[in-house]
Order: sequence, then C-alpha cells, then structure tokens
Amino acid sequence: MGRMPLGWRRFDVSVIRLIVCFCGLSAAVAIAADGRLAVNDKLVPEGRKDLLVIQDALTGVLAKCRAATVCIEIGEGSGSGVIVSKDGLVLTAAHVSGRVGKKVKVKLEDGTELAAVTLGLVADSDAAMIRITDEGEYPFVEIDRDDSLRLGDWVFSLGHSGGFDEKRGSVVRLGRLVRIANATLQSDCTLIGGDSGGPLFDLSGRLVAIHSRVGQQLQVNMHVPMKIYLDNWEGMMGSEFLGEGPFAQKPVKGSGYLGIATEAAEDGGIRVTKVGRNSPALEAGIKLGDVILTMNETAVRSRDELRELLKELAAGDEVVLEVRRDGELKTLTFELGER
Repeated sequence: MGRMPLGWRRFDVSVIRLIVCFCGLSAAVAIAADGRLAVNDKLVPEGRKDLLVIQDALTGVLAKCRAATVCIEIGEGSGSGVIVSKDGLVLTAAHVSGRVGKKVKVKLEDGTELAAVTLGLVADSDAAMIRITDEGEYPFVEIDRDDSLRLGDWVFSLGHSGGFDEKRGSVVRLGRLVRIANATLQSDCTLIGGDSGGPLFDLSGRLVAIHSRVGQQLQVNMHVPMKIYLDNWEGMMGSEFLGEGPFAQKPVKGSGYLGIATEAAEDGGIRVTKVGRNSPALEAGIKLGDVILTMNETAVRSRDELRELLKELAAGDEVVLEVRRDGELKTLTFELGER
C-alpha cells in the first residue's frame, strides 16, 4: 500500500474507511425537527448519501474544534484538553490535572505554548478545569448544555495522541455512542495514551464529553459527560478538590520533602549544611553554604520555623526559596518531593 497523503494522517483509519470523497458531490443534510441529523437515528449508514452527510458535518466543524483542542504538559507527561471560553478556561480530566493550583503548560494546535494553572477537580468522576494565565483571547467551543445525546449518535474525538506533534496536530476519530450512563458515556472512538482529557464532540461541533479512561480494547473508551462539569462548575471554578478518588488524591499536609540539613546562620536565616542525593533541593540547584532567608515569602530564622512551614505543605506543592549565596540574593522555584 502506498503512503497516504499528508492531509489524511490526522484522521484515524476508521474515518478513512467510512468517508469517501466524490468530486463535485455534496450531500443534502436531513435534519429532524429537533435539529438532529437524521443519520444519527439509522442503525447503519444506508448508502453514499448518508456517508456524505457525516463527512460534510464533520469537515464543517473540524477546524474550529481542532483550534480549541490543547495539549497539557505536566512534568514528564502530557494529556489533552479543550478551551471553552475566549479567556482561556480549559476542561480536562482530573487524572490529567492531578491536583489544584499546579502550574502547567498548555500548547495550542499551532505550537504556541502558554502558562496555565489547574483549578478545581472532581476526583470520583474524573472532571477538572485549567485556566490559561497568559492574557489573550483564545479559540473556544460551545458546550452541549441540553444533554441532547442519544444512544447511537455519531460523535468524533480529538486529542494529542502520544503527546504533542506540531506537524501532525491533534488526531480525529469518528465513532458512535454505545452506552450512556449517569456519570459516563462510552464510545467506540479509538483512543490511546495522551488523548486523556481531550474532547468528544457531536456532529454539530458541540462539546459533549471529555475523555476519561482508555480501554484495554482501543475501541472501548469512557468519557465524562458535560452534565458532570455543569453540576460541579462553581466548585471547580473556585479551585475546590471535590469527591474522593480514584482519579486524583487529595494532597496530604506534611508529606512534602525538601532534602536538606541546616544550621542557624549568624547573619540571619539558616545555612545549608547538607543536600541530599536525588533530592528536590539538589535538582533545584541548592548548594552547600546557601543561606535560606524566606520560603514562600515567609521569613525562615531557624530549623524549627522551616519544619513548621513544611508541615503545611504536601508533596508536589511549589515552593519559592530566597537564598543568599556569596553575597548575592537568588530565588529558586521548585516542587517538593514525597517523603
């Protein structure tokens, strides 16, 4: 088999099998009284005309949906998300964001990298929000607020499968809803690692769900419906940690690990006398002889004061240390490890 044209590489093979282009042909779109495409209510497409209806619907909204789909980079891993407001509110999965108040990077389809912070999440249903903190107006999609999906509806997924690839862009997969439950939707769209947190759309381009669990079989995947987000909107916007696992674990105060030994410094602060191997302090660039003056803008005058501050922090929390080194002030920002 010869190489596929570059334009087709963004589409899953299932889409290629289904959609056949006919030069100069366009299908008349049959729409029911409630605005639904009639092809949604057919057991299978009944011929070329139905295939063209699906093709025309998908291609008509794809560019806008792809522009709003983002890659979320957290540490060494990545997931996906989708922008739902022009000021940069992103919906994703709780197991992608991981926690509240964490700084992350978001990449747009064209490779533009933006600073962002995780907002609230729902740990027991895998819903989460992220806010882009760089000022600007961003492409966004509309949410399906009417819970209009029906079993068998045609849907398409987007996501940065396997991580961000600017040449390829986000990957689109076409499928149908095969199960609807209160807290989950199931589709036969093909998803892999990196797609988690990405959007699921109906054929009108409305956001209907967010990818949650990738099945052992690639065509069996779970999504969080918009109802879960709408029901918990205020709490997530307020950066609340809602629910109890299994998709995110609430940080435990006092679990944060710095990895240094210190002593009192005669001219104020505490002097670093040892830096642990493979410790967060070592990775952050703390050196023997550094004098720690403040942690998160709070003065540190003794080892006991440092311990008290660490008691209120958890593994993964960001800390900002002001240190004096060779008469110069330096600021070090990093995350605490886990004890």
